[in-house]
Amino acid sequence: MSLADLPAVMEIENQAFSNPWSVDMVKKELSQDWSTVLLAELWTPRGWLIRAFAIFWLVHDEIHVLNVATHQELRRQGIGRQVMDAVIAFGRDHKCRIATLEVRRGNGAALGLYQSLGFRTVGLRPNYYQDDREDAVVMIMDL
Repeated sequence: MSLADLPAVMEIENQAFSNPWSVDMVKKELSQDWSTVLLAELWTPRGWLIRAFAIFWLVHDEIHVLNVATHQELRRQGIGRQVMDAVIAFGRDHKCRIATLEVRRGNGAALGLYQSLGFRTVGLRPNYYQDDREDAVVMIMDL
């Protein structure tokens, strides 16, 4: 991702989440050595358009997934899975042992996706999300 991609990423971010990241938060991830932002682009009559993204950290032998989102018009079509497949492949290529993430307890679609990829629940973070105090499910996957 480059700064030029920021408007498209923020459009998806704002569609996808009730408490979206700010522009500054996403920008900051672009400047961190340990942070990666992967984009999924789709060819359209208007050219290549960003339609999904994942933000994750590479910390020693672990991938920590911070944020994954798909454009609202393309949800449940496998693009989120492709982005996560790329994150997992990145982790394996970098000799990581595990991948971790937190997901809203009520986000059944995301929980189903992560479980189908091989993530398993290892804990709960009560009142994790500041906007509505929803719990986060902590998930891990062996790579």
